[in-house]
Amino acid sequence: MHTLEIERRFLLADDSWRSSAGEPQRLYQGYISVEKERTVRVRIVGERAWLTLKGYVSDISRSEYEYPIPVADARAMLADLCLFTVEKNRYRVAHGGWVYEIDEFFGDNAPLVLAELELPAEDTPFVPPPWLGREITADGRFTNAYLSRHPYGTWSANGI
Repeated sequence: MHTLEIERRFLLADDSWRSSAGEPQRLYQGYISVEKERTVRVRIVGERAWLTLKGYVSDISRSEYEYPIPVADARAMLADLCLFTVEKNRYRVAHGGWVYEIDEFFGDNAPLVLAELELPAEDTPFVPPPWLGREITADGRFTNAYLSRHPYGTWSANGI
């Protein structure tokens, strides 16, 4: 299925969002291709899996094609085809009529925690919650594809 994903990403100012967060979903994902212009991702969430292809449109928008695949195939792809992987918990937090997806990374990307907000248009206004920090949408280092190859834990203290 083809969609246009319009998403803004943020660092978090503090942990106060946790009081509004429900139970997280654990995401395992790996990358077959990690170029800026196109990425190919395999993702497993529970007993469901997807193959996703993304194409660069702008720093905020990406063309996205997503297809459900058997979990067994996804596990095999992660093991055989994906050189770069990311593991994280995803929380959904509602605020001001929007739902923010907050990703808490594990492994070499810990202790990174990011918030994402999907919007209907690039210029859609919204009032940020108090726990939302600096916007990092245009900083490609904070994409999951980049983090899979260059984990946050390996960045220098001046990396942010």
